[in-house]
Amino acid sequence: MSQNNNNLPSTEYKDRLAKLKGLQEAGIQTYRDKYERTHKTLEAKEFGEKKVRDTEEIMKKPTSDIKIAGRLVSFRSHGKISFAQLKDASGRIQICFMKDVLGDKKYKFLKKIDVADFIGAEGEMFKTKHGEITLLVTDYTLLSKALRPLPEKFHGLKDQESMYRKRYLDLVMNEETKKRFEFRSDFIKALREFYWNNGFREIETPILSSSASGALAKPFVTHHEALDHDFFLRIAAGETYQKEAIGGGFEKVFEIGRVFRNEGMDPSHLQEFTMTEFYAAYWNYENLMKFTEEMFEYLLNKTVGILEVEIADRDGNKQKVNFKTPWKKISMHDVIEENCGINIHDHGTARDLLKAIKSKKIEIEDAEKLGRGNLIDHLYKKVARPKIIQPTFLTKHPTDLSPLSRRNDENPNVVDRFQLVVNGWEIVNAYSELINPIQQAEAFNSQAQAQERGDEEAHGKDDEFVLAMEHGFPPMAGWGMGIDRIVALLTNQDNLKDVVLFPLMKPENS
Repeated sequence: MSQNNNNLPSTEYKDRLAKLKGLQEAGIQTYRDKYERTHKTLEAKEFGEKKVRDTEEIMKKPTSDIKIAGRLVSFRSHGKISFAQLKDASGRIQICFMKDVLGDKKYKFLKKIDVADFIGAEGEMFKTKHGEITLLVTDYTLLSKALRPLPEKFHGLKDQESMYRKRYLDLVMNEETKKRFEFRSDFIKALREFYWNNGFREIETPILSSSASGALAKPFVTHHEALDHDFFLRIAAGETYQKEAIGGGFEKVFEIGRVFRNEGMDPSHLQEFTMTEFYAAYWNYENLMKFTEEMFEYLLNKTVGILEVEIADRDGNKQKVNFKTPWKKISMHDVIEENCGINIHDHGTARDLLKAIKSKKIEIEDAEKLGRGNLIDHLYKKVARPKIIQPTFLTKHPTDLSPLSRRNDENPNVVDRFQLVVNGWEIVNAYSELINPIQQAEAFNSQAQAQERGDEEAHGKDDEFVLAMEHGFPPMAGWGMGIDRIVALLTNQDNLKDVVLFPLMKPENS
């Protein structure tokens, strides 16, 4: 297999490898199993801010009360004194090596240490002439030898593809990247807290399933050797299974997990992404709207601290988005008519609707293959969704677009469903659930016919789910949100890969 040029051994790699072999031949441990530290770098700096001894007094007899560990990210030598920056998860700190303190042998050993190595250092905190809190090192230990250098200090890791492929370097070199993923972790923690505070239980559902249920999307297919059967990677976070759990006696359940859709990739779509879904017995979609508003107020206050955030729209312009409730509500019919003049209620078949779309010179890829529901969805995404910036509930979706949703009692052509749209992105999809097994079977059959006509995004049949429904489900409502999208929005990123720690990439050598 050919190697990528970036991975070919460099002169520096060979020099470091020679150092490593020399150390190992001398019997020096180069990859240790642990290091007992007393402080993280941030804690050590805070300790030094409170109280340090006079520098001259420290030089006479330094203590070794502070023990820290981390990666060496810079090093500069000035004869008998050297300064370095040590970085751990909490931050970075300056450390100082003095020949008079360490002794000739230990000071000379610094030549075996390189930037990017992990070391443990112990000593006492002091303030330099410039007032910088610094650790005066009385002893240090090589913990792990790095064979490759970090990117250049002043150029850093700027190439976007390299940031995705080598996220470990992106995290080391770009503090903003690390903070973004810390935010993501805090957001998911707060989300779980909100669910638990409101009486929900977290459950786990299968990733491999015999039917692709829960959304209108093209699934990934994989073969199970032991069962000699093809299975689908789930396209939703256990929608049908969560509803079966409700049918079995749970009343509020949620899951946070990975889902997979074998569709096009763009800045707002990934084939593998993280979703959260929840279901509540005896609720309808109006309860969900209120709950969603309460959830976002909780999450933003907990993680951002304010309800108004600044984001970049699709054209890169800064926009202020205010999550203060209540949010605007608009029907799919109204938003489409408002933006292109087509009244979808006037066109009862996909053929008639397509004719109206073409008359307006609106281009939709593979439109001839789409059923009426998906055609309406693509039309909305083309003419209306990019213009929705402020938090907006999109309501009253056509029945043939929502095979798992409950039909509206007053108008059976639409369902009791909403989507939360912010900055042209669909953040939440929710609806009152269809619990009538006869209507559900009819909806699945209709979707299966659309699949046969070539609509790859049509919902597949799920006979086992219908069977479960025939045993009786209570009234319920359900809700799903893309974690990646909301985190991207709140951290002002325009590409979902920027909020996925290790995004899926095509192999460089393929």
